[in-house]
Amino acid sequence: MYPILLLLAAEIGPVAPGQAAREPQMAAAGSSIALTFGSGNAIYFTQSQDANSFPAPVKVAESDSLMLNRHRGPRIASTGKTLVITAVMGKPLSASLHMPSKSQGGDLVSWSSRDGGKTWSDGVIVNDVAGAASEGLHALAAGAHEQVFAAWLDKRDERGTKLYGALSTDGGASWHRNVLIYESPDGTICQCCHPSVAIDGNGSITVMWRNTLAGSRDLYIARSVGGGAFSKPEKLGNGTWKLNACPMDGGGLAFSGGRPVTVWRREHDIFLAKPGENESRIGTGMDPAIAAGNGRVFAIWSSSSGIQMWNSGRTSAVSSRGGFPALIVLPGSRPVAAWEEDGRIIVRSFSE
Repeated sequence: MYPILLLLAAEIGPVAPGQAAREPQMAAAGSSIALTFGSGNAIYFTQSQDANSFPAPVKVAESDSLMLNRHRGPRIASTGKTLVITAVMGKPLSASLHMPSKSQGGDLVSWSSRDGGKTWSDGVIVNDVAGAASEGLHALAAGAHEQVFAAWLDKRDERGTKLYGALSTDGGASWHRNVLIYESPDGTICQCCHPSVAIDGNGSITVMWRNTLAGSRDLYIARSVGGGAFSKPEKLGNGTWKLNACPMDGGGLAFSGGRPVTVWRREHDIFLAKPGENESRIGTGMDPAIAAGNGRVFAIWSSSSGIQMWNSGRTSAVSSRGGFPALIVLPGSRPVAAWEEDGRIIVRSFSE
Protein backbone atom coordinates (compact mmCIF):
# COMPACT_ATOMS: atom_id res chain seq x y z
CA MET A 1 0.00 0.00 0.00
CA TYR A 2 1.27 3.44 -0.89
CA PRO A 3 0.02 6.82 0.33
CA ILE A 4 -1.32 9.16 -2.35
CA LEU A 5 0.47 12.51 -2.27
CA LEU A 6 -0.67 15.74 -3.91
CA LEU A 7 1.65 16.70 -6.77
CA LEU A 8 0.05 19.43 -8.89
CA ALA A 9 -3.19 21.39 -8.89
CA ALA A 10 -5.21 23.66 -11.17
CA GLU A 11 -8.52 25.55 -11.22
CA ILE A 12 -10.72 26.14 -14.28
CA GLY A 13 -13.63 28.56 -14.59
CA PRO A 14 -16.13 30.00 -14.15
CA VAL A 15 -16.07 30.90 -17.83
CA ALA A 16 -18.70 33.64 -17.43
CA PRO A 17 -20.22 35.51 -14.47
CA GLY A 18 -22.96 33.49 -12.85
CA GLN A 19 -22.29 30.38 -14.94
CA ALA A 20 -20.68 27.61 -12.93
CA ALA A 21 -18.28 25.15 -14.55
CA ARG A 22 -19.81 21.71 -13.98
CA GLU A 23 -19.59 17.96 -14.63
CA PRO A 24 -15.89 17.59 -15.58
CA GLN A 25 -14.81 14.56 -17.61
CA MET A 26 -11.28 13.68 -18.71
CA ALA A 27 -9.40 11.48 -21.16
CA ALA A 28 -5.73 10.62 -21.26
CA ALA A 29 -4.38 11.81 -24.63
CA GLY A 30 -0.91 10.32 -24.40
CA SER A 31 0.66 12.12 -21.46
CA SER A 32 -1.77 15.03 -21.80
CA ILE A 33 -5.00 15.63 -19.89
CA ALA A 34 -7.96 16.35 -22.19
CA LEU A 35 -10.84 17.83 -20.20
CA THR A 36 -14.40 18.80 -21.04
CA PHE A 37 -17.14 20.36 -18.92
CA GLY A 38 -20.41 22.23 -19.23
CA SER A 39 -21.26 25.79 -18.29
CA GLY A 40 -24.63 27.39 -18.92
CA ASN A 41 -25.82 25.81 -22.17
CA ALA A 42 -22.36 25.36 -23.68
CA ILE A 43 -19.68 22.67 -23.77
CA TYR A 44 -16.04 23.60 -23.24
CA PHE A 45 -12.69 21.90 -23.78
CA THR A 46 -9.17 22.47 -22.50
CA GLN A 47 -5.98 20.40 -22.37
CA SER A 48 -2.90 20.36 -20.16
CA GLN A 49 0.47 18.62 -20.20
CA ASP A 50 0.98 18.65 -16.43
CA ALA A 51 -2.32 19.37 -14.56
CA ASN A 52 -0.64 22.48 -13.15
CA SER A 53 -2.18 24.89 -15.63
CA PHE A 54 -4.82 24.78 -18.35
CA PRO A 55 -5.22 27.27 -21.21
CA ALA A 56 -8.45 29.21 -21.59
CA PRO A 57 -11.24 26.75 -22.48
CA VAL A 58 -12.47 26.53 -26.08
CA LYS A 59 -16.25 26.53 -26.65
CA VAL A 60 -17.13 23.37 -28.56
CA ALA A 61 -20.88 23.84 -28.97
CA GLU A 62 -23.91 25.65 -27.54
CA SER A 63 -27.66 25.06 -27.70
CA ASP A 64 -30.82 26.34 -26.06
CA SER A 65 -30.37 23.86 -23.19
CA LEU A 66 -27.76 21.55 -21.73
CA MET A 67 -28.53 19.28 -18.77
CA LEU A 68 -25.75 19.41 -16.17
CA ASN A 69 -27.14 17.65 -13.13
CA ARG A 70 -26.57 14.17 -11.70
CA HIS A 71 -24.03 13.04 -14.34
CA ARG A 72 -25.90 14.58 -17.26
CA GLY A 73 -22.94 16.30 -18.85
CA PRO A 74 -20.48 15.97 -21.74
CA ARG A 75 -18.16 12.99 -22.16
CA ILE A 76 -14.73 12.83 -23.81
CA ALA A 77 -12.55 10.07 -25.26
CA SER A 78 -9.25 9.89 -27.13
CA THR A 79 -8.36 7.38 -29.86
CA GLY A 80 -4.77 8.59 -29.94
CA LYS A 81 -5.36 10.45 -33.20
CA THR A 82 -8.75 11.99 -32.50
CA LEU A 83 -10.53 13.57 -29.55
CA VAL A 84 -14.28 12.97 -29.37
CA ILE A 85 -16.81 14.81 -27.18
CA THR A 86 -20.44 13.80 -26.80
CA ALA A 87 -23.37 15.45 -25.05
CA VAL A 88 -27.16 15.46 -25.03
CA MET A 89 -28.28 18.97 -25.94
CA GLY A 90 -31.40 20.93 -26.81
CA LYS A 91 -32.25 22.73 -30.03
CA PRO A 92 -29.45 24.65 -31.78
CA LEU A 93 -29.28 28.40 -31.31
CA SER A 94 -29.36 30.66 -34.34
CA ALA A 95 -25.75 31.59 -33.60
CA SER A 96 -24.76 28.21 -32.20
CA LEU A 97 -21.34 26.71 -32.70
CA HIS A 98 -21.04 23.32 -34.43
CA MET A 99 -24.59 22.15 -33.59
CA PRO A 100 -26.47 20.04 -36.17
CA SER A 101 -29.34 22.18 -37.47
CA LYS A 102 -31.70 19.19 -37.73
CA SER A 103 -31.55 18.48 -33.99
CA GLN A 104 -34.85 19.16 -32.24
CA GLY A 105 -33.47 18.53 -28.77
CA GLY A 106 -32.89 15.44 -26.70
CA ASP A 107 -30.33 14.08 -29.17
CA LEU A 108 -26.90 12.64 -28.40
CA VAL A 109 -24.44 14.69 -30.46
CA SER A 110 -20.74 14.08 -31.11
CA TRP A 111 -17.91 16.41 -32.11
CA SER A 112 -14.37 15.42 -33.08
CA SER A 113 -11.00 17.14 -33.27
CA ARG A 114 -7.87 15.97 -35.06
CA ASP A 115 -5.64 18.86 -34.01
CA GLY A 116 -5.53 18.37 -30.26
CA GLY A 117 -8.73 20.28 -29.55
CA LYS A 118 -7.85 23.53 -31.31
CA THR A 119 -10.77 23.14 -33.72
CA TRP A 120 -13.86 20.93 -33.65
CA SER A 121 -16.06 19.40 -36.31
CA ASP A 122 -19.72 20.14 -36.79
CA GLY A 123 -21.96 18.07 -34.56
CA VAL A 124 -23.20 14.64 -35.63
CA ILE A 125 -26.37 13.11 -34.14
CA VAL A 126 -25.73 9.59 -32.80
CA ASN A 127 -29.26 8.36 -32.02
CA ASP A 128 -31.29 7.39 -35.09
CA VAL A 129 -34.69 8.16 -33.52
CA ALA A 130 -35.16 11.87 -32.84
CA GLY A 131 -35.19 12.81 -29.16
CA ALA A 132 -34.53 9.24 -28.00
CA ALA A 133 -31.61 10.31 -25.76
CA SER A 134 -33.62 12.99 -23.94
CA GLU A 135 -32.87 11.54 -20.49
CA GLY A 136 -29.37 13.01 -20.97
CA LEU A 137 -27.46 10.09 -19.44
CA HIS A 138 -24.79 8.43 -21.56
CA ALA A 139 -21.24 7.05 -21.68
CA LEU A 140 -18.37 7.18 -24.17
CA ALA A 141 -15.15 5.21 -24.67
CA ALA A 142 -12.44 4.93 -27.32
CA GLY A 143 -10.30 2.03 -28.44
CA ALA A 144 -7.59 1.58 -31.06
CA HIS A 145 -7.90 2.29 -34.78
CA GLU A 146 -10.38 5.17 -34.35
CA GLN A 147 -12.93 2.93 -32.62
CA VAL A 148 -15.42 4.83 -30.43
CA PHE A 149 -18.53 3.50 -28.70
CA ALA A 150 -21.36 5.43 -27.06
CA ALA A 151 -24.11 4.01 -24.83
CA TRP A 152 -27.15 5.89 -23.56
CA LEU A 153 -30.48 5.59 -21.75
CA ASP A 154 -33.00 5.51 -24.57
CA LYS A 155 -36.65 6.58 -24.47
CA ARG A 156 -37.76 5.80 -28.02
CA ASP A 157 -40.22 3.26 -26.60
CA GLU A 158 -42.84 4.81 -24.33
CA ARG A 159 -43.19 1.52 -22.44
CA GLY A 160 -39.88 2.00 -20.63
CA THR A 161 -36.26 3.11 -20.69
CA LYS A 162 -33.86 0.83 -22.58
CA LEU A 163 -30.10 0.80 -23.10
CA TYR A 164 -28.90 1.55 -26.62
CA GLY A 165 -25.47 2.04 -28.15
CA ALA A 166 -23.68 2.92 -31.36
CA LEU A 167 -20.21 2.33 -32.78
CA SER A 168 -18.01 4.70 -34.75
CA THR A 169 -14.97 3.41 -36.65
CA ASP A 170 -13.78 6.80 -37.91
CA GLY A 171 -13.20 8.73 -34.68
CA GLY A 172 -16.77 9.97 -34.31
CA ALA A 173 -17.11 11.42 -37.80
CA SER A 174 -20.00 9.02 -38.45
CA TRP A 175 -21.87 6.38 -36.46
CA HIS A 176 -23.16 2.90 -37.26
CA ARG A 177 -26.79 1.95 -36.71
CA ASN A 178 -28.11 2.04 -33.17
CA VAL A 179 -28.00 -1.29 -31.30
CA LEU A 180 -30.28 -2.39 -28.47
CA ILE A 181 -27.89 -3.44 -25.70
CA TYR A 182 -30.50 -4.41 -23.12
CA GLU A 183 -34.18 -4.15 -22.23
CA SER A 184 -35.47 -5.27 -18.85
CA PRO A 185 -38.20 -7.93 -18.73
CA ASP A 186 -39.73 -5.76 -15.99
CA GLY A 187 -40.29 -2.99 -18.56
CA THR A 188 -37.52 -0.51 -17.81
CA ILE A 189 -33.95 -0.26 -16.62
CA CYS A 190 -33.12 2.25 -13.90
CA GLN A 191 -34.35 5.50 -15.41
CA CYS A 192 -31.87 8.04 -14.01
CA CYS A 193 -28.49 6.28 -13.54
CA HIS A 194 -25.80 6.88 -16.14
CA PRO A 195 -24.28 3.88 -17.95
CA SER A 196 -20.54 3.23 -18.30
CA VAL A 197 -18.53 1.83 -21.20
CA ALA A 198 -14.94 0.63 -21.66
CA ILE A 199 -13.01 -0.93 -24.57
CA ASP A 200 -10.12 -3.36 -24.02
CA GLY A 201 -6.94 -3.71 -26.06
CA ASN A 202 -8.59 -6.23 -28.39
CA GLY A 203 -11.51 -3.96 -29.17
CA SER A 204 -14.01 -5.80 -26.98
CA ILE A 205 -16.69 -3.46 -25.63
CA THR A 206 -18.13 -3.76 -22.13
CA VAL A 207 -21.13 -1.72 -20.97
CA MET A 208 -22.41 -1.38 -17.39
CA TRP A 209 -25.78 -0.06 -16.25
CA ARG A 210 -28.09 -0.11 -13.26
CA ASN A 211 -30.98 -2.47 -13.88
CA THR A 212 -34.51 -2.76 -12.49
CA LEU A 213 -35.47 -6.36 -11.77
CA ALA A 214 -37.84 -7.79 -9.16
CA GLY A 215 -37.69 -4.58 -7.13
CA SER A 216 -33.88 -4.41 -7.07
CA ARG A 217 -31.61 -1.74 -8.56
CA ASP A 218 -28.32 -3.58 -9.11
CA LEU A 219 -25.47 -3.17 -11.60
CA TYR A 220 -25.12 -5.39 -14.66
CA ILE A 221 -22.64 -5.70 -17.53
CA ALA A 222 -22.79 -7.03 -21.10
CA ARG A 223 -20.07 -7.46 -23.71
CA SER A 224 -19.74 -7.19 -27.48
CA VAL A 225 -16.83 -8.02 -29.79
CA GLY A 226 -17.71 -5.59 -32.57
CA GLY A 227 -20.41 -3.32 -31.18
CA GLY A 228 -23.23 -5.40 -32.66
CA ALA A 229 -24.89 -8.13 -30.62
CA PHE A 230 -24.24 -8.01 -26.88
CA SER A 231 -23.88 -10.96 -24.53
CA LYS A 232 -26.37 -12.06 -21.93
CA PRO A 233 -26.26 -9.56 -19.03
CA GLU A 234 -24.34 -10.50 -15.90
CA LYS A 235 -25.12 -9.12 -12.45
CA LEU A 236 -22.24 -7.64 -10.45
CA GLY A 237 -21.80 -8.61 -6.80
CA ASN A 238 -23.80 -11.00 -4.66
CA GLY A 239 -25.81 -8.47 -2.66
CA THR A 240 -28.84 -6.54 -3.83
CA TRP A 241 -30.45 -3.14 -3.34
CA LYS A 242 -34.21 -3.27 -2.92
CA LEU A 243 -35.27 0.22 -3.89
CA ASN A 244 -38.42 1.70 -5.41
CA ALA A 245 -36.65 4.83 -6.62
CA CYS A 246 -33.70 5.87 -8.77
CA PRO A 247 -30.45 6.65 -6.87
CA MET A 248 -29.10 8.66 -9.83
CA ASP A 249 -25.72 7.01 -9.35
CA GLY A 250 -24.34 4.71 -12.06
CA GLY A 251 -20.77 4.00 -10.93
CA GLY A 252 -17.76 3.45 -13.15
CA LEU A 253 -16.03 0.83 -15.33
CA ALA A 254 -12.42 0.27 -16.42
CA PHE A 255 -10.13 -2.50 -17.66
CA SER A 256 -7.25 -3.80 -15.56
CA GLY A 257 -5.11 -6.74 -16.61
CA GLY A 258 -7.48 -7.38 -19.49
CA ARG A 259 -10.50 -7.77 -17.18
CA PRO A 260 -13.35 -5.37 -16.36
CA VAL A 261 -13.27 -3.83 -12.90
CA THR A 262 -16.17 -1.76 -11.61
CA VAL A 263 -17.05 0.62 -8.81
CA TRP A 264 -20.61 1.44 -7.72
CA ARG A 265 -22.84 2.43 -4.85
CA ARG A 266 -25.32 0.31 -2.94
CA GLU A 267 -27.28 2.25 -0.32
CA HIS A 268 -24.58 4.34 1.44
CA ASP A 269 -21.61 2.10 0.61
CA ILE A 270 -19.10 2.07 -2.26
CA PHE A 271 -18.10 -1.32 -3.68
CA LEU A 272 -15.37 -2.57 -6.01
CA ALA A 273 -16.27 -5.63 -8.08
CA LYS A 274 -15.08 -7.81 -10.95
CA PRO A 275 -17.46 -10.03 -12.92
CA GLY A 276 -17.97 -13.40 -11.28
CA GLU A 277 -16.39 -12.34 -7.98
CA ASN A 278 -17.69 -11.07 -4.66
CA GLU A 279 -17.90 -7.32 -4.27
CA SER A 280 -15.55 -5.56 -1.81
CA ARG A 281 -16.67 -2.59 0.24
CA ILE A 282 -14.11 0.23 0.00
CA GLY A 283 -15.89 3.18 1.60
CA THR A 284 -19.02 5.22 2.24
CA GLY A 285 -20.40 7.83 -0.10
CA MET A 286 -21.83 8.37 -3.59
CA ASP A 287 -20.94 9.23 -7.21
CA PRO A 288 -17.92 6.93 -7.57
CA ALA A 289 -15.58 6.81 -10.57
CA ILE A 290 -12.75 4.44 -11.46
CA ALA A 291 -9.57 4.36 -13.56
CA ALA A 292 -6.81 1.81 -14.07
CA GLY A 293 -3.36 1.60 -15.61
CA ASN A 294 -0.22 -0.55 -15.42
CA GLY A 295 -1.92 -3.02 -13.14
CA ARG A 296 -3.08 -0.36 -10.70
CA VAL A 297 -6.72 0.48 -9.91
CA PHE A 298 -7.88 3.79 -8.46
CA ALA A 299 -11.37 4.79 -7.31
CA ILE A 300 -12.76 8.15 -6.23
CA TRP A 301 -16.09 9.29 -4.78
CA SER A 302 -17.92 11.98 -2.85
CA SER A 303 -18.60 11.63 0.86
CA SER A 304 -19.99 13.73 3.70
CA SER A 305 -16.40 14.75 4.50
CA GLY A 306 -15.41 15.56 0.91
CA ILE A 307 -13.69 13.74 -1.95
CA GLN A 308 -12.08 10.38 -1.15
CA MET A 309 -9.63 8.34 -3.25
CA TRP A 310 -8.87 4.61 -2.95
CA ASN A 311 -5.73 2.83 -4.10
CA SER A 312 -4.31 -0.58 -3.11
CA GLY A 313 -6.56 -0.90 -0.09
CA ARG A 314 -5.83 2.58 1.24
CA THR A 315 -8.28 5.49 1.25
CA SER A 316 -7.03 9.09 1.35
CA ALA A 317 -8.89 12.39 1.65
CA VAL A 318 -8.40 14.44 -1.51
CA SER A 319 -10.51 17.49 -0.70
CA SER A 320 -12.84 18.53 2.10
CA ARG A 321 -15.27 19.98 -0.47
CA GLY A 322 -16.62 19.34 -3.93
CA GLY A 323 -18.63 16.74 -5.80
CA PHE A 324 -19.05 14.68 -8.98
CA PRO A 325 -15.41 13.56 -9.27
CA ALA A 326 -13.84 12.16 -12.43
CA LEU A 327 -10.63 10.15 -12.69
CA ILE A 328 -8.01 9.07 -15.25
CA VAL A 329 -4.61 7.41 -15.07
CA LEU A 330 -1.71 8.79 -17.12
CA PRO A 331 1.35 6.77 -18.21
CA GLY A 332 3.42 5.74 -15.21
CA SER A 333 0.27 4.99 -13.15
CA ARG A 334 -0.17 8.67 -12.24
CA PRO A 335 -3.82 9.36 -11.30
CA VAL A 336 -5.47 12.68 -12.10
CA ALA A 337 -8.78 13.70 -10.52
CA ALA A 338 -11.22 16.50 -11.34
CA TRP A 339 -14.40 17.64 -9.61
CA GLU A 340 -16.86 20.52 -9.16
CA GLU A 341 -16.20 23.00 -6.36
CA ASP A 342 -17.78 26.44 -5.86
CA GLY A 343 -18.50 26.99 -9.55
CA ARG A 344 -15.02 25.91 -10.65
CA ILE A 345 -13.41 22.71 -11.88
CA ILE A 346 -10.58 21.58 -9.63
CA VAL A 347 -7.93 19.29 -11.14
CA ARG A 348 -5.42 17.42 -9.00
CA SER A 349 -2.52 15.22 -10.08
CA PHE A 350 -0.98 12.75 -7.63
CA SER A 351 2.23 10.82 -7.12
CA GLU A 352 3.19 8.06 -4.72
